[in-house]
Amino acid sequence: MSNKTAAILPPIRVRDVNSQVHGLAKTTLDWIGDYWLQLLISFGAGAAIVIALHFARRIGRGLCERDRQLHGWGIVFGRTIARTGNVFIVLLAAKLVIGFANPPAEVTRVVNFLFTISAVFQAANWARELILGAIEHRTRSEHYSGEAIGSAMGIIRLLVSFAVFAIALIVVLDNLGVNVTGLVAGLGVSGIAIGLAAQGIFADLFAALAIIFDRPFRRGDAISYDSSSGTVEAIGLKSTRIRGVTGEERIVANKQLLEKEIINNTSREYRRVVFTIGLVQATPVETMEALPSVLKDVIEAKGMKFVRAGFTTFGASSYDFDVEFDSPSAAFQEFYDARHAVGLAIVRRLNEDGIELAYPTQTTFNVKPEQNAPKSAVKTEDRRGTGAISSNSAVDEDGGQH
Repeated sequence: MSNKTAAILPPIRVRDVNSQVHGLAKTTLDWIGDYWLQLLISFGAGAAIVIALHFARRIGRGLCERDRQLHGWGIVFGRTIARTGNVFIVLLAAKLVIGFANPPAEVTRVVNFLFTISAVFQAANWARELILGAIEHRTRSEHYSGEAIGSAMGIIRLLVSFAVFAIALIVVLDNLGVNVTGLVAGLGVSGIAIGLAAQGIFADLFAALAIIFDRPFRRGDAISYDSSSGTVEAIGLKSTRIRGVTGEERIVANKQLLEKEIINNTSREYRRVVFTIGLVQATPVETMEALPSVLKDVIEAKGMKFVRAGFTTFGASSYDFDVEFDSPSAAFQEFYDARHAVGLAIVRRLNEDGIELAYPTQTTFNVKPEQNAPKSAVKTEDRRGTGAISSNSAVDEDGGQH
């Protein structure tokens, strides 16, 4: 037995048990006879401490019943206080008052030894309740109620309980002088083996907890991730269920989902619309200079927020302008309707002002074989199907489309 153990309890030999018991009893009786008044005072003080701690525990139970003012955290702290054990209360009171009675060294060592064990396990119990209470407080939110993560609390309780009480056991054994190096190493190897065997499950479990605590999205939010979009229907222990915009249900692993860039469309304040307008290359510069103001008037007349408009690039067959504006809200239907209304209004205004929109064209230069440079450039059309004007929607001389 190590020196650390001997400092807590004296060495006990089997052949000396009777003599040591009788010696301890005689010492205790002598101590009681000599310090009976101090013992009575200490006993009274200890009883008052026990009553006060029981009263505090009763307050904790009361917080569990009425936590409206604390917005749910009253249950967490109240339940933690209510988990205070009677053994710990009595030993804490004894620890606080024993010094006043001037007890024998043997009695002091016994009280210290029992209090150490009780305090370590009581601290583990408090830590367990705080951790579980914090998780349950999040899962009780109106945005997470009824989800699979709530039913997963059984597994979470098991993992948290195993962790905190394993640490408490190691601390107690270390205080008793036991060499815990081998035990810690064994637990570490076992934990690594279990973690490797179930790393996928644990990864998704911790990802689910990350969603609960970090809240990148909630149930009912419309999100975009990777190249997909949909509405979150459920956040589970291993996966999240998303209803796609075309009606299908998508089941995505939590870890895989958090590894992607997520756009929470529900958290938007507005949606931005961008139009690219291509003008024919014969458009006068004065008309192009006035175009941003014209577009601004059209957009604001439709009740939208104008952002910017201006020349962007020289297209193959056009001068390209970009116009940006914001819808009044983030609702997709309002964004869709706003885009439709403003688009038609822009076309109507351009038609009224005689501003032409460009379409893809191709010009063929006809030259004589002996000439080095073209003298004329004309647009031609081959009515047999190999026209010189190339366009997805080309307009012929008669006004028809082909």
